[in-house]
Amino acid sequence: MEINYLEEGKNKIKVEIKGEGHTLCNPLVKELWQDKSVDVAGYHIDHSLVSNPILIVGSSGDAKTALKKAIDRLGKKIKEMDDKFKKAKLS
Repeated sequence: MEINYLEEGKNKIKVEIKGEGHTLCNPLVKELWQDKSVDVAGYHIDHSLVSNPILIVGSSGDAKTALKKAIDRLGKKIKEMDDKFKKAKLS
């Protein structure tokens, strides 16, 4: 995965996430909305076969920090789910 910053300000960032799609972006946006400082969180994909998603984050605080925290929280949730599957011997 490669991240390309298209717009980078303190309160707003716009990034292209190369090689990813709805599977990553949808849960990431949902996690971003859990942060009370996030005013805008969304993404769009022009064409799912030939386009990369564009993620937009707007925040009353630091947008980049909000994105990093959301990624960390999402990573922890995925790890917890993986651990539970392993315990249930479903992996």
